[in-house]
Amino acid sequence: MTRADVNDVPRPDARLHFGVFFQGVNHWTIWSDPSSGSQIDPASFLRVARTAERGLFDAFFLGDGLRLRESEGGIHELDVAGRPDSITQLSALAAATERIGLVSTSNTTFNEPGDLARRLAGLDLLSGGRAGWNVVTTHNAWTGENFRRGGFLDHADRYRRAEEFLSVARAVWNGWAEGAVAGSAEARSWSVPGAVGRVRSRTDHFDVDLAPTLPRSAQGHPVIFQAGDSGEGRDFAARNADVIFSAHGTDLDDALAFAEDVRGRLRAAGRREDALRILPGTEIVIGATEKEAEEKARWVRLEQVTPAVALGIASRLWGFDLSGRDADGPLPAEDPVVAEYDGKFGTRQLGATLDTVAEWRAKADANGWSLRETVIELGPQRGHVGTPAGLAEKFARFARYGAVDGFNISPYLVPDGLDDIVDLLVPELQERGVYRTAYTGTTLREHLGLAPAV
Repeated sequence: MTRADVNDVPRPDARLHFGVFFQGVNHWTIWSDPSSGSQIDPASFLRVARTAERGLFDAFFLGDGLRLRESEGGIHELDVAGRPDSITQLSALAAATERIGLVSTSNTTFNEPGDLARRLAGLDLLSGGRAGWNVVTTHNAWTGENFRRGGFLDHADRYRRAEEFLSVARAVWNGWAEGAVAGSAEARSWSVPGAVGRVRSRTDHFDVDLAPTLPRSAQGHPVIFQAGDSGEGRDFAARNADVIFSAHGTDLDDALAFAEDVRGRLRAAGRREDALRILPGTEIVIGATEKEAEEKARWVRLEQVTPAVALGIASRLWGFDLSGRDADGPLPAEDPVVAEYDGKFGTRQLGATLDTVAEWRAKADANGWSLRETVIELGPQRGHVGTPAGLAEKFARFARYGAVDGFNISPYLVPDGLDDIVDLLVPELQERGVYRTAYTGTTLREHLGLAPAV
């Protein structure tokens, strides 16, 4: 019996929240199909955002990057490349949309809190209180080379810096008291004396002394998102975040275990269990029948994991270049190169264990899989496959058992990849009473049902 095999549904009135993740640099968004459009044209960003808003999504989520992905000094040539500055792009979308939230991924390792907090506050005001900030850290020394400080921070230091960064950002956002601006032309000064507080913070990471330049937005300040899955990441989210992304949204029991773990950390941090929304990242493949959906999903995976991509993934697992091998042949006979990760090789996955490779070999031998088929079957699993009605039942179960509060959806095609979800899946969810039929608020915080910002 699994956790979900119980009679009592703990959240019978649960509602799902959807976000859309415009990924940017990646190899999962299929670029080679004739139906795929540009992933750098501003019109594509607008098309996706407006489709999501038509589908009553909570948020449009934009990945960001300070440098193209690299491995051992070389650009990942198989990636779709070209991401605009996220705050700039989302500011443009704020003028072209009305309700959907606009979430920027902005890292705390190579930004500075006074500057980034001001830019995010600007987006929040410009959008009428629809901004969110996905707080991420960056480990790559090759990114750090573009910045004065250079180098990289180890895992624990990155989260310490992130927490200090967020504390300064919140002080900046809360720097103006309510009613700070004079209410009449007869006032002695433009702002009420003492209404704008000064922010001072001196720590191991920051030396800040500034006067905030912007008032609070309609939602107080940007909604905080966090995506770390390590113990430190989950603790950081429990202490600080409004929304946590995860990779635990495919299997119900796994999702429940993650949710229970996070809620335990919330209690330990002195917060309510419902203070944090859980939105696993997922890909959704829809077909008119289960067979059609499975066939479409197979096509998607073959387009995503081309022979070159499969060899690239296997190279990072084995720790040496396999680009000259046959992707439709067997797995490499050689043992992987196991080494400590020192940051300088970008996304190379050094440290693969012999056990991991042994598992791949055993399953490949048992099933007669080629290298490419093994990568498809044992690599990252992308999400959910099924009919609109079947997926709606499945998602309603996830929500009502408290495993998730919704999903952050990555379309496998841009810019039209959301159409089936909005046109086919959303109505099925609405029919089951598990998805909104209209926006009832104007801010991102209201969409997510979060408490007012403090």
